[in-house]
Amino acid sequence: MDKLRSPPVEIGLTAAIISVRDDEPQILTARSQDNETVAALPSGPFDPIRHRTFEIGLREWVSEQTGAPLGYVEQLYTFGDRGRHARAGDRDPHVVSVGYLALTRIVDDASSQAAGWRNWHDFFPWEDWRDGRPEIIDNVIAPGLASWLAEAPEAVSSSGLTRRQRVSLLFGAAGRNYNEENALERYELLYEAGLLAEALRDGRETAQRRGRLDALGQPMRHDHRRILATAMSRLRAKLKYRPVIFELMPPVFTLTELQRTAEAISGRHVHKQNFRRLLESADILEPTGDVSHKTGGRPAALFNFRRNVLLERPTFGLRVGIKG
Repeated sequence: MDKLRSPPVEIGLTAAIISVRDDEPQILTARSQDNETVAALPSGPFDPIRHRTFEIGLREWVSEQTGAPLGYVEQLYTFGDRGRHARAGDRDPHVVSVGYLALTRIVDDASSQAAGWRNWHDFFPWEDWRDGRPEIIDNVIAPGLASWLAEAPEAVSSSGLTRRQRVSLLFGAAGRNYNEENALERYELLYEAGLLAEALRDGRETAQRRGRLDALGQPMRHDHRRILATAMSRLRAKLKYRPVIFELMPPVFTLTELQRTAEAISGRHVHKQNFRRLLESADILEPTGDVSHKTGGRPAALFNFRRNVLLERPTFGLRVGIKG
């Protein structure tokens, strides 16, 4: 009997393109190729004939699918789990996806009929703590995790933590342990516990035993929500040691606009006084001499980013206090 041949491997390129509009974090989505009701990140196969590098291929696919210009781009991670696209027993090509984080400014919301900007909290409603602990955690997530935890509270994961420890760390009471950088870990815990639509779609036993699932954010094509969670964690961490936030800002801005952009990405309120003291001591902004009258109150001074600070202090970021 002939041995089954291994399925061929294809390399896919997937981009989590992030911006901020009206103080809300936005993700650029492309219409899914196989299910138009499910959002997808811009993606396409790497063609070594057409594309000299992965990034060139990525920019080409993003341009074709969305028409959006890309500014800052960095590689996130390589996603290669077989369960990402496959069904049991299929022999279709196995897609290894190289994920990217990209930052841009929204210029034309109608740049493509096949793409649109979506609030990333549509997909991660438990990640917005700006008005306090999200209700969905206590109303939906906590009961679901409690039943999963009761099955094997001391089961140890690959991280070396038990289920009980992971639940406490990532969704602890009153958010005592909440860390905005753990967006990916929270998503993976919910997936493992079978609480997400993707877990049911992928045939995870924990989800199948539950039957009907309460909606925990909108699902995405394949593992695109996991890729987006990875991008969120990376960006939230990077804000603290690299001035990437200015890739999301217009050429001139007020200090309030800068703070609200930081809050939109982190999902938390920051201490206004600490934030402004940091900016002042860091000497990364320069006043333009103009003011904005859009505040509704006193005119606010306009600033721009001293881009040459990247040559002076390449690791500088906005490590500011977070309000509880």
